[in-house]
Parts: sequence; C-alpha cells; structure tokens
Amino acid sequence: MAVQINPSILSADFARLADEAKAVEGADWLHVDVMDNHFVPNLTLGVPVVESLARATDTPLDCHLMIEAPDRWAPQYVEAGASSVTFHVEAAAAPVRLAREIRAKGARASMALKPATPIEPYEDLLPELDMLLIMTVEPGFGGQAFLDIMLPKIRRTRELISKHGLELWLQIDGGVSASTIERCAEAGADVFVAGSAVYGAEDPAHAVRALRTQAETVTARASWACDH
Repeated sequence: MAVQINPSILSADFARLADEAKAVEGADWLHVDVMDNHFVPNLTLGVPVVESLARATDTPLDCHLMIEAPDRWAPQYVEAGASSVTFHVEAAAAPVRLAREIRAKGARASMALKPATPIEPYEDLLPELDMLLIMTVEPGFGGQAFLDIMLPKIRRTRELISKHGLELWLQIDGGVSASTIERCAEAGADVFVAGSAVYGAEDPAHAVRALRTQAETVTARASWACDH
C-alpha cells in the first residue's frame, strides 16, 4: 500500500496560495478545506479559489467539502478542477448517488465521517467510494489536537476494507504530525492530511518527506498491510 501525504492549505498563507502550493510540490495531493459556516463554524474558500488553484499547480487537488447540501455543490468542484472530492455523509442526502456523480464527472469520490459518526452503518457503501476520510478532530478548524480515541475506528474501518477486498484509500485528517502519524499508519491509514505540521515547518517540502518516511516505515511492518 502506498503512503500518501496531503498538505492542507488551511494552514498555508492564503495571500500566497500559488507559492504555498509550489512549496510542497513533492506531495501527492494538495488538500483543500471548503467550509461554509453552516455545516461547520468557519468560512474558508469556494469554487473560484479552487479554479485558480488548479491553474496554479500541477499537484492534484483533494477537496474536502465541510458544507451543507454537498449533493448540490460537489459536482461543481470537479468542474473547477478537483481530482478528488470528499463529502460528509452527515450532510449528504443521497451519498451513493453523489459518489456516482462525482466519479462520472472524472474525479475520485470520497466520503468523510465526523469523530462521533460510526463506520459500521456505511459498510455497504464502501464499494461506491475511492476513499474514506476519518476525521481525527472535529471538523471546522485547523491546528487541533489529535483525538487518540479515533484509532480503534481507523482499525475497524481498515478491517472492513480488507473484508471486502477493496482498493479503498483510508485518509485521516486532524492533528497529523511527527508524533501521531505512526500510530495512524499502524492502525490502517494510508493517506494523511497534514496542515500545521507541514506549513508550520521551516521547510514544508522536507516536512512532507519526513512524514512520508515515518508512515512508510510503520506501514512496511503493519499487520494490515502485510495481509493485504
């Protein structure tokens, strides 16, 4: 399983987004947090900024929609240039239909779960997805402390993915740093969103490489990866 590191521009300098995107060109994806001040108590950016960012970088965009009515808005982010679009199951009216529409438009479809949302009720939906995002903080703000109580949920999700033989990426977002990434990789995550751990570093590109090395080292010996 390939480890992927996705720096979050929520922790970048919004006045210099093009430069901040270039600063992490070794990353697999650029994670773009879209917040509407309704689903979460914060407001960030929308379709026009995603369009501009897509023109400014060759790194594919991973858009995480923390918004109400994603059934209406998610397809527009694919059209704006996002290569992966994540919607929250708590906000989606018809998650299967939405995932299929995102895929039909040419992007990877991903579904996110807030910390208190269990994975088990959505087991049957997993084949409809390309990625599942487990929030390891409450969505809405960057810089929060990692919630260790999410580790069992990551393990249970990885077990379900393995049970069905799916090539489904398991992403985590929230509090990912040098001190937490190894625990998450051991539990079963393979895609890591890192904000302040990357953009708060003196050399963001080096921070990406260091996090990748940590996760790869653990993944190489993790039981879930060996069994895959």
